[in-house]
Amino acid sequence: MTKSEIKHLQKFLNDLAIAVNYRFDQYFDPDSEKEDWNLKIEVPSLQLFSGWTKEEYIIFLIALAPHLDPNFFDQIIQQKLPKPGDFPQLGGVRGKQFRGFIPTGETVLFILAGDDLEKRFKIHRYFNGNHFFAQKQLLWLENPPNGEPGMCGKLIMSPEYLDLITVGKINKPKFGMHFPAQLIETSLEWKDLVLEKRVFHQITDLEKWINHGQTLLYDWNMKDKVKPGYRVLFYGPPGTGKTLAATLLGKYTGKDVYKIDLAMVVSKFIGETEKNLANLFAKAENKNWILFFDEADALFGKRTSVRDAHDKYANQEVSFLLQQIEIYSGLVILASNFRDNMDEAFVRRFQSIIHFPKPQKAERLKIWKNAFPPEISFDSSLSLHRIADQYEMTGANIVNVVQQVCLQALASGKSVIDEAHLQEYIHREFAKEGKML
Repeated sequence: MTKSEIKHLQKFLNDLAIAVNYRFDQYFDPDSEKEDWNLKIEVPSLQLFSGWTKEEYIIFLIALAPHLDPNFFDQIIQQKLPKPGDFPQLGGVRGKQFRGFIPTGETVLFILAGDDLEKRFKIHRYFNGNHFFAQKQLLWLENPPNGEPGMCGKLIMSPEYLDLITVGKINKPKFGMHFPAQLIETSLEWKDLVLEKRVFHQITDLEKWINHGQTLLYDWNMKDKVKPGYRVLFYGPPGTGKTLAATLLGKYTGKDVYKIDLAMVVSKFIGETEKNLANLFAKAENKNWILFFDEADALFGKRTSVRDAHDKYANQEVSFLLQQIEIYSGLVILASNFRDNMDEAFVRRFQSIIHFPKPQKAERLKIWKNAFPPEISFDSSLSLHRIADQYEMTGANIVNVVQQVCLQALASGKSVIDEAHLQEYIHREFAKEGKML
């Protein structure tokens, strides 16, 4: 961390100390003529705080303080309280492992408004869904236990913004129960994606939207005529390039591509699926991620008739996802093996539907040629033209075969492949999928 960054962090703590000390002084000695903290504090001229009010800046610092100095609040409390003990007006809780003071919504109310009821109600607006704190998933109040006031929830700062403040960059979110999506990347290039020209041109249309969609909506003032974001369905047999196409779109447009693990999104507990989806889309918003739902018909398939409570909530999950997709401003790709598996309510909302067919002979030949490393040579008995013509295989099948053949070549110390050798592994690939030649 640079000296300049450390200087900023120290200013944050100093500014918050001014605001907290002022509130305690005013609370215990209301007749004192201490200078209002508003007159002493200026919002830093950093890009993060552009357009922020002083109150928003202080709320941000209240959430940040325990991460910078675990003893920050306790130190001031010990100095300011006339006698040791609990001070409920300040709010705050203790963690399970973190033993310091963790601020709550009540902490914010006390520091910014004290006992002024009108001011306290105004502070609530910073925690509603329309405020940029919520829209950018910057900070929020944790849900309190049932029956307790909403403002007693812990004040939580987004891990991404905490990284930005403390290490100077936003780290990628970690895959897990609370973020069921995985960043997918590739070292391959467009030339490695072997598709029919028609299909390839459809994919490049998506690239045009990623690069120019915002200009179309806002500079050309189309935002009132077309919905934000772009929704596309990729369908076709496994191994035909759907995932690779999504990953390459991200690579060549500078966008992160997150593959959603539907098994983790869908919960057996009623209401949890919507919560998981809402959290995912909230994190993705304003980051321009490409969201890739593989095997999407597992959740987004045809809705069932309502026979029991499970069917009712399953249909609600589909409806909720429709709403999330329609308001998401980035690219959403749903991938399925079969178009007919998808709910028509979804299909009508797609701007584009792209079929990834099994490769024909010309494409198969190109994939075979591209798949082998230059260290491999071919026996005169082997004709890749004949292999491509004889065996109908997907790109994934071909790559699997080449991988096994190359491993065998390395193990045997022979880098020359003959046709019988190659066919043996082709037969194994078909057998693996339960197919007979």
